[in-house]
Amino acid sequence: MTTLKKSLKRYFLTGLLVITPIWGTVLILRALFLTLDDILGDALAKVLPQGAYIRGLGIVTLILLIFTVGLLATNIIGRQIVKHWEEWLHRVPVVRGIYATLKSMMDILSFGEREKYNRVVLIQFPKNGHYCFAFVTGVMQGQVQAIAAEPLVNVYVPTSPNPTSGYFLLVPEREIIPLDMSVEEAMKLIVSGGLYQPTQATVASGARMEVPISS
Repeated sequence: MTTLKKSLKRYFLTGLLVITPIWGTVLILRALFLTLDDILGDALAKVLPQGAYIRGLGIVTLILLIFTVGLLATNIIGRQIVKHWEEWLHRVPVVRGIYATLKSMMDILSFGEREKYNRVVLIQFPKNGHYCFAFVTGVMQGQVQAIAAEPLVNVYVPTSPNPTSGYFLLVPEREIIPLDMSVEEAMKLIVSGGLYQPTQATVASGARMEVPISS
């Protein structure tokens, strides 16, 4: 009976861990779609003839708008428009803080700037004997590197479960432990608080890490 109870408990918890994120995602997407459809639907209903609006048309319009913006933003003219738009937003005191925060969150969560996080490593943080994941973002140069007694590497240590906040550290290169792990898998592990287990997370053998120097 004891073995049966343990097995049933394990099965229940496993099922709960599988269903909860799936069901939560469905509920969030449903609420988001309904909200957007109501907002865009009301606007379209005022433009379209009476009775021409079909529920769900707001979502279709939003998807088409996103694709159109993406198409424009991937060509030279579109990139220039986006660049000028962002420069204008950065000049507005309150708006620039909100826009910069949201853009940083999207860049990190969507890995839109994955080249900035070119290597997953382990470092001892916040004290020796305690290890955490970090992303290499480059190497320190200039005055700071000249002052330091040894080569320093720029690393970003994200917080869990919200990786959009974290710590920027300058770590001696000899203290960095390279990992054979993708940025995506490391980010999933951090966001899940350790519940997600990557398929492969091994310490790279041999070991001096080569960090590409950004130009």
